[in-house]
Amino acid sequence: MAVATADSAVPATSRQTRPKRLVTAWHLVGLLAIFLFAVFPFYWMVATSLKTQAEALASPPIWVFTPRLDNYFEVLFNRDVLSSLINSIIIAVSTTVLAVGLGTPAAYALARFEFKAKEELWFWFITNRMLSPIVVALPIFLMARTFGLIDTHIVLILVYLTFNLPIVVWICTDQFRGVPKDLDEAARLAGASRFTIFWRIALPLAMPGVAVSAIFSFIFSWNELLYALVLTRNAARTAPVAATSFMSGYDLPWGEIMATGTLIVLPVIIFALMVSKHLVQGLTMGAVK
Repeated sequence: MAVATADSAVPATSRQTRPKRLVTAWHLVGLLAIFLFAVFPFYWMVATSLKTQAEALASPPIWVFTPRLDNYFEVLFNRDVLSSLINSIIIAVSTTVLAVGLGTPAAYALARFEFKAKEELWFWFITNRMLSPIVVALPIFLMARTFGLIDTHIVLILVYLTFNLPIVVWICTDQFRGVPKDLDEAARLAGASRFTIFWRIALPLAMPGVAVSAIFSFIFSWNELLYALVLTRNAARTAPVAATSFMSGYDLPWGEIMATGTLIVLPVIIFALMVSKHLVQGLTMGAVK
């Protein structure tokens, strides 16, 4: 009886492990498909930027070719894309610094203190980002023209700050709520001021959320096209607006277009890699409780 029981246990174990292996294999196939789907457009953009116009338009596509940097030299020094990239860096960095600098104290106050009209203020923050930007494009253009701010950096910084500040407050408020209040009370008993508690205790513990909000602010400011197209001309023209300048006529320079796209994407990738550690922590925080 004992032998029969042992024999019957082996197939049962095999039947239990086989589905797990199948699920693991299908997971790998799915992850590989998603990876290729996400990475292939970026590969195609970079590869096309290193081809000549004839190689870029060849049919069937040329997979093996000699890489050339002619398109990058053309867009940087003859198409004035370099000044547009500098404008984008100035506007995106300024907006991100201001949004984080103003948003984190506001988020800390919403998470820690009770005051009049707090619920109404919180409702305004969480619903502000739901407003479609096109709805207020005309009023903002008229105000910018009235104050003489058309084609300046400050007008885009103010507009982007209006849309990014609610995101920073929204994300960071939840992060500060996750910091135990006992730490604040212990610091108060030790003689720490409110600012010291915020700066040296709460802010470092909420850094993953601050990093995530900073990334969102930077990416939105860097990629935004609508307001940059409406409110700038030449002096404050950003990189996405410069990329649209190639879209004219019938002879599209695909190599230069893809080189410009690569130069626009590269700073965002570098910035995301720099803060990737905090990004993962911030996105997964609160997923498991």
